Amino acid sequence: MPGHPCFDEEAHDRVGRVHLAVAPRCNIQCRFCERKVCAHLAAQHPGWARKVLTPDEAVALVRELAREHPGERFVVGVAGPGEPLANDETFAALVAVGSEFPHLALCLSTNGLLLEEELPRLLALGVGSLTVTINAADAAVGERVYAWVRYRGRTYRGREAAELLLERQVAGIRAALASGVALKANAVLVPGANDEHLPELARLLGGLGVRLMNVMPLIPSGTMRDYRAPTCEEVRRVRAECERWLPQFRRCQHCRADVVAMPAHHRAVMPASVGTTAEGDWRPVV
Repeated sequence: MPGHPCFDEEAHDRVGRVHLAVAPRCNIQCRFCERKVCAHLAAQHPGWARKVLTPDEAVALVRELAREHPGERFVVGVAGPGEPLANDETFAALVAVGSEFPHLALCLSTNGLLLEEELPRLLALGVGSLTVTINAADAAVGERVYAWVRYRGRTYRGREAAELLLERQVAGIRAALASGVALKANAVLVPGANDEHLPELARLLGGLGVRLMNVMPLIPSGTMRDYRAPTCEEVRRVRAECERWLPQFRRCQHCRADVVAMPAHHRAVMPASVGTTAEGDWRPVV
């Protein structure tokens, strides 16, 4: 998707992005995931946020950024700290932002479990780009990565959970691509769990019609806190192998669920009006 900083590497340093942390609850448990909401968090880490915003606070944040950057286009997305599609607040925030700022691009990151059934709502809201995190193309590998999946009132574990999640992810990706929405696939590279398998995942995704993949190195945490992070050489090797099937995005920076990155400032910021700590606590991300 040209012009989107998480899809177009040339746009990464030129186009701003803001993640609205309005979605605290999750419907799956990745073994490496450790969601945190704390005012003192400073490092970049997916699933982390300083605070969960209400939809009204989310709109106030976008409004303040629009005032500070008049005439500048930036991308507004929801990426957590939980699963956006499992939280009604996600839809309320997107409705409000889209109504007040129809010129801003809307995007969303999801684990894909509910993507097929919620896709019509997303399209109606004008969401034009999606990122689906999918870590395995085989349930035997997936059960190493996922602890449980909660779907339609039932909790699944082990191989059954991994099979259900993969089935729903594939169905959601197919439906999203058929709708014409831009879609990128994220995959977390976990040494000893799915590292040798990711090229097979790339082959599956390419066969579905996905046109961009982002291999993200593991940040050891959760019940995988004792796993090691992949080396730079391992990440390069896996990306090169996956690139036989899919182009690779290489500018990912493990953004948090509340990141605000505006190129004009060359740093991540959050206006004080939505309850951040002192200025300067944020690590530069652009």
